[in-house]
Amino acid sequence: MTQSRLNLIALLCLLALAVALVSQHVFNMPPCAWCVLQRLILLLIAGVCLLGNLIPGAAKRMMALLSFALSIAGIVAAWYQHTVAAEMVSCDRTFADIFMSRTTGLDSLAPWLFGIYATCMDAKVSVLGVEYVLWALLLFVVLLVLSGYALFGKTQRTSRI
Repeated sequence: MTQSRLNLIALLCLLALAVALVSQHVFNMPPCAWCVLQRLILLLIAGVCLLGNLIPGAAKRMMALLSFALSIAGIVAAWYQHTVAAEMVSCDRTFADIFMSRTTGLDSLAPWLFGIYATCMDAKVSVLGVEYVLWALLLFVVLLVLSGYALFGKTQRTSRI
């Protein structure tokens, strides 16, 4: 049961990444540094959850714990983007910019996915009347709840009659 929950989390993360890429490449909504940091967090959560398919039963809880911790990181990133970074003229030299550009170099390795093309203030966009970053925040909260359920929830046991 834990693995099916982890697979659901991975699916939600990959769907969110697909929505972000469609938003960027089809609807011309360029991402900021905090946006691409959240993309990385989603990818890490998906990878951790899918890795659970390759490990034995009890260790799956460790994957749920990692997913739980990464979901908290996503919440912090989205909250910071919404409350602080979106009011800044430039995301340059913020943690997200330094980490994504200078530490990981992912923006140059996969610019179609991790390229930083807007400031946080410019990336402030509403979808269905709600800021895009608040949708991301809501997603990370859902991922946190699902990860907690995978981590702490009871596993379903089948009995043989």
